[in-house]
Amino acid sequence: MASIRRTGGEKLWIRYLILGAWALFCITPALWFLSIGLRPRTEIITPQPIYWPTFSLDAWHMLWSDWPMAKYLRNSVAAIFGSVLIDLVLAIPAAYSLARYEYRGRDDIGFYILSTRMMAPAIVAIPIFFLFRNAGLLDTVWALMLIYAAVNLSVVTWIIRSYMLDIPKELEDSARTDGASDLRILWEIIIPAIRPGIITAAVIAMIFAINEFLFTLLIASTPKAYTMSVALANFTGGSDGVIYNAIALVAFLAFIPVFIVVVAIQKHLSRGLTLGAVKG
Repeated sequence: MASIRRTGGEKLWIRYLILGAWALFCITPALWFLSIGLRPRTEIITPQPIYWPTFSLDAWHMLWSDWPMAKYLRNSVAAIFGSVLIDLVLAIPAAYSLARYEYRGRDDIGFYILSTRMMAPAIVAIPIFFLFRNAGLLDTVWALMLIYAAVNLSVVTWIIRSYMLDIPKELEDSARTDGASDLRILWEIIIPAIRPGIITAAVIAMIFAINEFLFTLLIASTPKAYTMSVALANFTGGSDGVIYNAIALVAFLAFIPVFIVVVAIQKHLSRGLTLGAVKG
């Protein structure tokens, strides 16, 4: 019995060691970016390797004194979370319609919704620019919310729809027998049952919105509506050249919120990515 217990403890120790090594391997790029962001610029651009770097807060002070990074961060948070909220409000009823109602052209509508994500963004970039300009929404966070929501709405709808297809219809039939309306069924039965799918779709939409650059650069043409992704481009030119330590530090600051969110909801996210996201 003691040998079996010892063998089980050794296997658990080896498992933790392997997982710890893998976690360190995955987090190393982010730590490397942080180390570059906290080093003087002279040590980054030197051709000779520096094995014992000196750390400095020059890039940190430059970001918060010479650049309005707090404003860029607020714009990013408002645009991203606003777009995710819009996507969920529109995608949940749309997914419920595609998953439960029978009507002519339902499959064609579902395929069209999914195909919009496959379209190259450059095709619609110019029409979208003129649309927002005529509406007076250029250089506003509201425009970023709308464009992020439009770009990611198809993916969010399709993921949530796949989860709704996994829910037995008998639950809804029994609720209708008791006199429940479709809206009440959706709110009290469907949404609680697909919570992992909603969280998965929201996180994926958030990540896609963070990585969106073309439409952000097209709409946010002045610092008034700049986000973190566009702020990165500001450190790659001008009289000072490429400011590598500022780029690395901004990239690390943009990575931290996503990392915290994923770690906080990893249980729901892992379940959501494995339970219905590929069902047709």
